[in-house]
Amino acid sequence: MRQSQIDTVRGISAEQFHRSLRGRRLVGKFAVIIFLFSTFIGLATLAALIIDVLIDGIPWIDWDFLSTYPSRHPEDAGLRSALFGTIWVAGLTALFTFPIGTATAIYLEEYAPRNRMTQFIELNITNLAGVPSIVYGLLGLAVFVSFLGMGRVVLAGALTLTLLVLPLLIVAGREAIRAVPDSYRQGSLALGATRWQTVRYVVLPSALPGILTGTILAMSRAIGEAAPVIAIAALVYVTFTPGHPFERFTVLPIQIFNWVSRPQADWQHVTAAAIIILLIVLLSMNAAAILLRDRFQRRSEE
Repeated sequence: MRQSQIDTVRGISAEQFHRSLRGRRLVGKFAVIIFLFSTFIGLATLAALIIDVLIDGIPWIDWDFLSTYPSRHPEDAGLRSALFGTIWVAGLTALFTFPIGTATAIYLEEYAPRNRMTQFIELNITNLAGVPSIVYGLLGLAVFVSFLGMGRVVLAGALTLTLLVLPLLIVAGREAIRAVPDSYRQGSLALGATRWQTVRYVVLPSALPGILTGTILAMSRAIGEAAPVIAIAALVYVTFTPGHPFERFTVLPIQIFNWVSRPQADWQHVTAAAIIILLIVLLSMNAAAILLRDRFQRRSEE
């Protein structure tokens, strides 16, 4: 039976079918144009912002800018305290976030029973990923600074940012673990491995590239956040570098926020230079994580 006869039996003539098909194709092409145009607008805006920052900031970047402390005069201002504070906070945040997030994702996917309590926990983790960052800052102020008596130190800031990005890593880790084929687990168990051995030697190496991708996204958000750190009252004007996790600190986003609010034109150039340094730190950490991810991915494919 030919297609035209089938369409006639269904109550649709061949002419109506082809007319509808042309209409759908036209709508599809129009949607592709709209999406490409929207993507171009976003990329063009980003490129314009980056070019403007580079033009304003590159002439101000030198060794003195990186090795000196902030000053009330733009020509003498430096990033030493904010740069070291960012490295301290980011390093501790990654140290806390990766093992806790990975362990939580493994438990929820491999060990947790499928009941209403587990569904409730999963729903709350997903919702926490969309909570405004200032809420986590207030939580860190109440719990770490006041209740636990840590004070306004590096460790309190790192734990606050850990709370902020932990839901992102848990969600990404669960998706990575869920993507591992179930045949891998069944084959390992059939060979006599225990459940933990299967998770450790089969599931986790296969899911690690995806987990590291989630870590990259989580740390990218943590490094650029100013609101939670402001909430726990990190210092704005710091003339020392933290030597341990229980010292006061400042970070690059707060230093940038402080400088950009000043009206003098030279401060805008200093702010642009600080933004460039923040982007370099962020891209460097992301590049290291990407290299580790690719290494583990190649190893899992061998």
